[in-house]
Amino acid sequence: MSKTESIKIMIVDDHPVVREGLSRIIVSESGMEVIAEAGTGAEALKQYRKLRPDIVLLDMRMPEMTGIQTIEAIRKEFSNARIIVLSTYDLEEDIYQSLQAGARGYILKDSPRNELLASIRRVHAGERVIPPNIATRLAERIGGNELTAREFEVLKLIVQGKSNKQIGDDLGISEGTVKSHVNNILDKLDVTDRTQAVSVALKRGIVHLE
Repeated sequence: MSKTESIKIMIVDDHPVVREGLSRIIVSESGMEVIAEAGTGAEALKQYRKLRPDIVLLDMRMPEMTGIQTIEAIRKEFSNARIIVLSTYDLEEDIYQSLQAGARGYILKDSPRNELLASIRRVHAGERVIPPNIATRLAERIGGNELTAREFEVLKLIVQGKSNKQIGDDLGISEGTVKSHVNNILDKLDVTDRTQAVSVALKRGIVHLE
């Protein structure tokens, strides 16, 4: 692959040391080059408009614009953008939301060098890269086990330790309606009680402790 045919990559991460480390790995690989770096989502969008990279390596959690918001912003203008999310966390919800927003891959930051480079090549070739240990669960969610927006709100309040009555007061709905939502949540998460629901929600990254 000649220089003009090399895979052109933009690295987006708010930590300069991470960008530098990724850049060193990429530039040492034949057929790849880093053409841009950005520390924020807004800068990433600006750089994408200007340079049109083949692949974007994007940090999941950044200030101002999150990784998800950055994916949505880029994909809104460039529907064919090939974005790979980089994250410290192997959380089902993060991966699910990334893919829903339009990311083509999800890689952990501590992945081996060869795995990172192989993922870049695979996504560039039109494939998706999803961690195999959660691919099955993601398929199940896409099949119909996704929480509704209201159920997600109820779940967040359950994690905060609130009772059905308190949840109803917060959301302006009846206690009976809350119970119905709770039952649906338990069913979709495949658990039998609220304690298990909290455990699963935190483990999968569906909600985060604040």
